[in-house]
Amino acid sequence: MRNFIITVDGKQYEVGVEEVGATSAPAAPVAAAPVAAAPAAKKPANANGTKVVSPFPGLIKNLLVAEGASVKKDQPILVLEAMKMDNDITAPCDGTVSFNVQKGTNVESDAVLAIIG
Repeated sequence: MRNFIITVDGKQYEVGVEEVGATSAPAAPVAAAPVAAAPAAKKPANANGTKVVSPFPGLIKNLLVAEGASVKKDQPILVLEAMKMDNDITAPCDGTVSFNVQKGTNVESDAVLAIIG
């Protein structure tokens, strides 16, 4: 039996799924138990800056600059992994970066990754 955490309508549930081809007797159904929701991403320090959004769903593999660092237009600021490929996400303008994500965070398309202010 393998356990998974799934999210439905903003609520997380832990479910168990029996593997196909398992030799043991069928297990009783596992009731979905609510799981504590993950903490919300921190709010940007400068909400009036330019948003850096995710072009597609993926995993934040690495932050290439420190929080609060000065960046130049087109400078890579983080690495977004999607479909086993690393993609550099660059600053859309000059300014100071404030991240809304951490290394290891899964993001969806159009998620705000950072603010350049």
